[in-house]
Amino acid sequence: MATATRTPTSPGTRPPAGSPPGSRGGFLRTLWGSTIGKKAVMAVSGLLMLAYLLVHMFANLKVFFGPEEMNGYAHWLRTLGEPLLRHGWFLWIARAVLLAAVVLHGVSAYQLSRRGIAARPVRYRHQQRRSSYATRTMRWGGIILALFIVWHVLDLTTGTVNPRGQAGHPYENIVAGFQNWYANVIYIVAMLAVGLHIRHGFWSAAQTLGMTRPGAARLLKGGGNLLAVVITAGFLSVPIGVMTGVVS
Repeated sequence: MATATRTPTSPGTRPPAGSPPGSRGGFLRTLWGSTIGKKAVMAVSGLLMLAYLLVHMFANLKVFFGPEEMNGYAHWLRTLGEPLLRHGWFLWIARAVLLAAVVLHGVSAYQLSRRGIAARPVRYRHQQRRSSYATRTMRWGGIILALFIVWHVLDLTTGTVNPRGQAGHPYENIVAGFQNWYANVIYIVAMLAVGLHIRHGFWSAAQTLGMTRPGAARLLKGGGNLLAVVITAGFLSVPIGVMTGVVS
């Protein structure tokens, strides 16, 4: 009786098409490798960052109520979770989650862009039609925001570029930082980019997550526009408040 022999598979050989998902590296690897999976990662990470922006915007508005209110809130954040968490741990956990969301969002966007280019090997005759206004806005807005995050951390978190940066004194850091014209220009440009990014990204995320009914589409588009205006105006009110002397 003949015995069936199994031919060894080399490391670079793909499993047969009918193989179970686990043989291809698991569900998460399969999801990440697909275009739909990357779009889902972009959508979820984008919504997570949007939630953070809303909370951060409302926290920033405390600057209009004086140093006691703003600095007290900053102290409360460092004690959040005690005694289960040690002093300041909540902030570091939140930063780690946010950093992961930013990295996943950026990597997904880059890889999807490369896939889109690879899928169109023949160049368009008219280069201006290659990408839409929304695509260009999202691409350049993302780059602007990535650079701004680095500046923002150096300015108001570590105090490296802040003329009078003091750890644990966000009110004083904000007032000192926005007394420089270049800091105001950087911040205002970045916040306008945030608004445009939210305007296009919110609807794109909703589509990716399957919210495509006509009635829901109109509502979500309107909601995205409203969120973009509210968040942009909320963030811009802080440097304007410092420049006009309302916050001093």
